[in-house]
Amino acid sequence: MPLDLRPSDALGLWHAATLEHVRVIGPDLTIRQLAILLHIYLAPPPHTVRGLAAMLGVTKPVITRALDTMGHMGLVRRVRDERDRRNVIIKRTVEGALFVEKLGDIIIAEGRKLSSAEGANT
Repeated sequence: MPLDLRPSDALGLWHAATLEHVRVIGPDLTIRQLAILLHIYLAPPPHTVRGLAAMLGVTKPVITRALDTMGHMGLVRRVRDERDRRNVIIKRTVEGALFVEKLGDIIIAEGRKLSSAEGANT
C-alpha cells in the first residue's frame, strides 16, 4: 500500500525510526555508512569497493573507512576476489542481515504508529 506522506510526516517517520534505532539496535552508523550497508544488503551482489565508490560518487578510501567500521561491528566482511586479486568483494554477514532486518522492523513499527496517529486525527 503506497504511503501518502507530507515532507514533515516523512521527516517525523525518519526521526522516530532513527531514535528507536539508537535505543534498540545500539551501535549507530553515519548516514553514509547506512547507505552503503543498505546497498550491500538490498542490491544484488557482488559488491566491490570500486563499485560502491562509483555508486556513491566518493573515493575508495571513503568506502574503505566505512567498511572498516562496519567490519569491526560484524556487519560486513571483505574478501579478495580470487579471479582478480586487485578487487575486494564485500560479503554479507548474519549479524549484518539481522541489523538490517531490525532496522526494517523499526521503520515498519514507526510507520504504523504514524499511520494510526493520522487515522485518529481524521
